[in-house]
Amino acid sequence: MILPYFASFIVLIILIAYEIRKNTKIARMQEESFWDRESRANATRKKPLDALPYVRLPMDAFPFDIMKDDPVIIEIHQTINNLSEKKIVNLTGLSNTDLKLKYGAANLKILSQYDQDYTLLARTLQKWALILYENGYLKETQQLLEFAISTHSDVSGSYRLLASIYHQTGYPSKINELLETAKTLQSVMKNPIVRMLQEFDPHSDLPHSL
Repeated sequence: MILPYFASFIVLIILIAYEIRKNTKIARMQEESFWDRESRANATRKKPLDALPYVRLPMDAFPFDIMKDDPVIIEIHQTINNLSEKKIVNLTGLSNTDLKLKYGAANLKILSQYDQDYTLLARTLQKWALILYENGYLKETQQLLEFAISTHSDVSGSYRLLASIYHQTGYPSKINELLETAKTLQSVMKNPIVRMLQEFDPHSDLPHSL
């Protein structure tokens, strides 16, 4: 009776050893591939940035006249005004290596700044929209969120809030348009946002955070 158990144990050990070797080989190949791409990225020459999809803020269309004396809104307005003077690009989903390969290693610092400013913009728009929504300004909230999502923001709260507004104002079909936009996101938030919209419950609590 001992022999079959011993044979099974030996087979198990062999299988484990095989999996370890296979995973080690895969990890080594992935590491070699990473460093090969990184080496090529660092050697990539600087390229023009004229064709980047810069985000331009529609300052004349933003609801600056709503709650303009509120301290938090004043701070939001200042942030938006500051951002309007900067170059902003949504580079979500692109690693530093990707950026260097595509635009040149010498452009990495400025591209990172463009992307950081985009992240600040997306979060600020969501914060602004949520405050206006909580104070009953649905039209202005919708305006801000539609612009944010047109830039391919991956702030999930923006999609959830806008879907709720579409439901409240009698345009639930527009939630499908949001879903199609979410499916094009190049972000780790893509799948959670898609699932949320697919399972959208208009009666659930709205998010109170970014």
